[in-house]
Amino acid sequence: MKILKRILKIVFTLIGLLALIIIITLWVDSSGTNYLEINKNESVSHNSYLIKNVNVIPMNQDTVLVDKMVYIKEGIIQNIADTIKVNGIQVFDAENKYLTPGLIDMHVHVWDRYELGLYLSNGVTAVRNLWGMPMHLRIKEDVKEDNIFSPSFFTTGPKLTGSEFIGDDNLNLSNPSEAKNKVISYKDRGYDFIKTYYGLDKEVFDAVIEQAKVSEIDIIAHPSQKVPFSYHLHPKIKSIEHAEEIVQQPLQFDLNTSKLQPIIDSISQVKHTSYSPTLTVFHNIYEMMMNDDILDSESLKYMNPLIKKDDSKRQFERWFNAKHEDSSTVERIKKQHDFHMTIVKKLHEAGVPIICGTDAGIGVTLPGFSIHKELNFYKEVGLSNYEVLKTATVNASRTHSMMNQLGTIEEGKVANLLVVNKNPLVDLSSLKNPTYVFVKGRKLNRETLDSFNQKAKNRKNLVATALLYLENLIVEK
Repeated sequence: MKILKRILKIVFTLIGLLALIIIITLWVDSSGTNYLEINKNESVSHNSYLIKNVNVIPMNQDTVLVDKMVYIKEGIIQNIADTIKVNGIQVFDAENKYLTPGLIDMHVHVWDRYELGLYLSNGVTAVRNLWGMPMHLRIKEDVKEDNIFSPSFFTTGPKLTGSEFIGDDNLNLSNPSEAKNKVISYKDRGYDFIKTYYGLDKEVFDAVIEQAKVSEIDIIAHPSQKVPFSYHLHPKIKSIEHAEEIVQQPLQFDLNTSKLQPIIDSISQVKHTSYSPTLTVFHNIYEMMMNDDILDSESLKYMNPLIKKDDSKRQFERWFNAKHEDSSTVERIKKQHDFHMTIVKKLHEAGVPIICGTDAGIGVTLPGFSIHKELNFYKEVGLSNYEVLKTATVNASRTHSMMNQLGTIEEGKVANLLVVNKNPLVDLSSLKNPTYVFVKGRKLNRETLDSFNQKAKNRKNLVATALLYLENLIVEK
């Protein structure tokens, strides 16, 4: 009996030590992002401004409103006019620079809070996270309560997959009843959207759609190969992800524009569905094959260390080996990327709303920085600068009703704004390093934004990220 007591004492001591180590690790990681905390005790309100001498790009029309004043009160745009008189408010002189809506990245994977600063630094003032975990609900709550500087934060629940799709990050559904219960649970717990993924057969998919209607929650679809592609053109599905899925599923890797056109036509006939091409993440496969040193590059220092050590490395090794086993692989990937560009061009010509998404946070696709690469691809396809900007502003904001308060500069909209030196309708590159970013009316200057980059560079939170991911596996399985 004494031996048993000693064993139990040792076990409980080890459990206590492990719990203490976990708490300390997560506390250290949390304190590392204290720079994002908002000081609410300041005597002066820092989310109300009168901006003067500014050229407004409203994005609800293709125009520039020259030399205007913009009144922001408690994070909301109140008025835009030639002259506005308001007493007792901070005045910000924009010095004839340009005011645009903040950018929206509609397909990201957030792994830590450092990435929130990277998005802001690159002018991204709203993100749609498509790999939901418990930590994202906590981020969402802190954003809602104005506790931290962050893009407006929206997230799906965990990815809903079929029973055959293997992976510890997937929620495998085996029957309709289970599918409905998960939709109900995710809505009740505070996730904003449902994400459907590979392997959902018709019976389970129908259950997800049916419950999404009842629960009044939108679906975002990474197409399932178990149902026809046309099955994803449903009113509850608000966006379809990845141009490559058109190549893989309905086209069966046949890069044939004649076969593509009927697919484009079918998408264009459904007015409620947007398309997020995520060209950047696929093109980065080509980049990995062209640069053997990409994992040691300066840019990868901004990637979460766990992702870099695991996912980035695995993807690089996969494609490094593929090109050495078959040298034609490089050209094949380049041709498929070029065909993805054709898909975007035809979607645009058919009037399908394109929404900018990067798939940032996986492989070598960087949080924040990647949106400018994605926008440039749309420019290469032939979209005008205004049409390119629509994909990351007004088109994105119209995808879901809960995002309607974003995307344009109008009275009543949230003051997520960028101040840039040059007119982005002429020069898209002006968006890369905004002089100022307003997030819910709070102004961040370039020096602060650059510090966000530096804080995130070479961060040492691999273990903390692993613990948060472990929490996800325990809670969501």
